[in-house]
Amino acid sequence: MAVATILLFFGLLVIGAPIYLTLGASAAVMFAAADSLLPFAQKIIDELNSVTLLAVPYFVIAATFMERGGVARALIDAAAGWVGRLPGGLGLVAVLACTIFAAMCGSSVATAIAMGTILVPAMLRGGYARGFASGIVGASGTLGILIPPSLAFVVYGVLADISIPRLFLAGVVPGLMQAALLAGYILWFSRRAGYALEAEMPTREKLRRTWYALPALSVPVIVLGGLYGGIVTLTESAALSAIVAIVLSLFVYRGIQPAALLSTMAGAVRNAAVIMIIIAVALAFGHWVTETGVTAHAVQLIKDWGIEGWQFLIVINILLLILGMFLEVYSVMLLIVPVVIPMLEPLGIDPIHFGVVLVINMEIALLTPPVGLNLFVIANISKTPLAEVVRGTMPFVALMLCLLVLVTYVPVFSTWLPGLMLSK
Repeated sequence: MAVATILLFFGLLVIGAPIYLTLGASAAVMFAAADSLLPFAQKIIDELNSVTLLAVPYFVIAATFMERGGVARALIDAAAGWVGRLPGGLGLVAVLACTIFAAMCGSSVATAIAMGTILVPAMLRGGYARGFASGIVGASGTLGILIPPSLAFVVYGVLADISIPRLFLAGVVPGLMQAALLAGYILWFSRRAGYALEAEMPTREKLRRTWYALPALSVPVIVLGGLYGGIVTLTESAALSAIVAIVLSLFVYRGIQPAALLSTMAGAVRNAAVIMIIIAVALAFGHWVTETGVTAHAVQLIKDWGIEGWQFLIVINILLLILGMFLEVYSVMLLIVPVVIPMLEPLGIDPIHFGVVLVINMEIALLTPPVGLNLFVIANISKTPLAEVVRGTMPFVALMLCLLVLVTYVPVFSTWLPGLMLSK
């Protein structure tokens, strides 16, 4: 029966079946073979009955309203005032604005759409090469799942049953490192390409733009400050971020008209429901994997073969990079995490550190064909052939691979801040 289930699992993947169906059908077959489908249904209901999991729809709602509500324009205008004068100024604006926007919405695709819609056309008008402009926004947009609050960290935290606030903190330093790497390359390339400098902006105009962006800039302070100040829980902070996003979109920046409120909310809830269903089925699948002893056998094999933690990380990074080329981000996470988590402790790998490694891999997955979502988003926005977008992102992918190696083998980059700010 186990062999039949494995064949079913990979057969469904090969034919392109949705990931929830692949995981759900495989788990259902094994539960039915062992006893009945009742434990399978009960497990799904039990997993959905989670206060922590309730944060997911709120973060999705916040991301949707932030993307469509005019917040991006305010952040871009403010960033342009302070860094637009530098070589590759619009590219640096993209990195800075994406970094700030990522601290509000938690979604890479939403970040890429919100920023790319404005910045890619602006860079093309400024004489930037299409591939370079596309690569900047595509790579900067991936910061949406690394810098907190990150929906990817919420999903990983639920699957791995570990502290999500600690995961949020773990992503801060690597996220800032990635932003610095991207900005450094943009400066170097722009000087080399001889892109024209933007005109210096009067200080008064800079301050005016910053003042206008202040409500948006306050969102990370309100949401994350409340979470780490002990004022609100994770789910309450997610709900707060959704409320603030709706208020900003409707009444401050007015990117969404009141008449469109219900349709926008319906779209956000539909997207959240998709994620919730996949997570519930994946948790049931993970429960079956654990109960059948698959992970225990895997751990014993690792011990028998004398595999060390650094060797395991090489293998898992390669596996994640390959899977990321063909599967969507959350599909990869839901496949890998339930199997890998039990192996971390015997190998001496901190699950918080592994979570950051996993998310950086997923950032790269968003930029690698044939399924990299950010590639398609940017190609559609810039009306650029996909092949040209791919070429433009390759230098940034190389930089992110360097970041991956650095964070993988220097765990302090991801564990220092959580250890400093939160006790075990």
